[in-house]
Amino acid sequence: MKRFTAPEQWSTQYLTTGAFSDLATLFNIDKLSDWPSCQWFNQYLNAKTTQGKAITFVEDEKFADETRYYEQIIFETGQVPTRQQNWHDLFGGFIWCLFPKTKALINHQHIEEIKLHGLKERSKHRNALTLFDECGVVLAITEQSWQQQLRDHQWQQAFVEQREQWGKSIRPFMFGHANYEMLTQPYIGLTGKALFVIVPDDIFCKDLTEQYAYLDQRLYEMIKHDDCLRDNKNLSPLPLLGVPGWWTDNENPEFYSNTDYFRPKRRKRT
Repeated sequence: MKRFTAPEQWSTQYLTTGAFSDLATLFNIDKLSDWPSCQWFNQYLNAKTTQGKAITFVEDEKFADETRYYEQIIFETGQVPTRQQNWHDLFGGFIWCLFPKTKALINHQHIEEIKLHGLKERSKHRNALTLFDECGVVLAITEQSWQQQLRDHQWQQAFVEQREQWGKSIRPFMFGHANYEMLTQPYIGLTGKALFVIVPDDIFCKDLTEQYAYLDQRLYEMIKHDDCLRDNKNLSPLPLLGVPGWWTDNENPEFYSNTDYFRPKRRKRT
């Protein structure tokens, strides 16, 4: 497996692929000349913990003597320890801005699991929460058939034959901040975890901010009431460089012939 190393310096040249287009539209990241500060996020941030504490980003070094676990600090104080000049934490900040209710709920569920199992034992539930938090991609779909195609790894059908439907009956929304970080240095093999969300037919005609707000509410409901992240069963592999509009090389249909990346579905042994 490729060992990923994030770029050390700030440069918008790492943010030019289509995967970052929403961040450019909503946060103008393509126009930033340097790393944004924690305070810079205040203009976009409107999040609270499930206890009603306002979420703020605080420089990580201020927690040097802290003994509490990361999720505990957030839950109890509303403060998110944030490393400066760090791609991973930068993108984590954007996700808090885009999915405030869902992020707060995931934080709350981590705390509940820690109460049950302690910090040493990670339950299937906590593993699923972490996997989605780091690598999740919300696939908003108006037609149920998309879920079966992509779960069955019908890559040719989904990415090539129905390519014109992307943005019409299916649209990807990044949730995992580690995905964003790794897309600063894209490589063949880069794979996220898709969670399918059924949406109204007219959703993609709405303002982008409205789309994120709608999905935030739906994710909140699915996680809280439907328990969709009880384990990893609802998360499906998604080759990120295959998503139409996210990587220029995939405009050539031959790109999808790489079966080491676009792997066929494994048959269950009987």
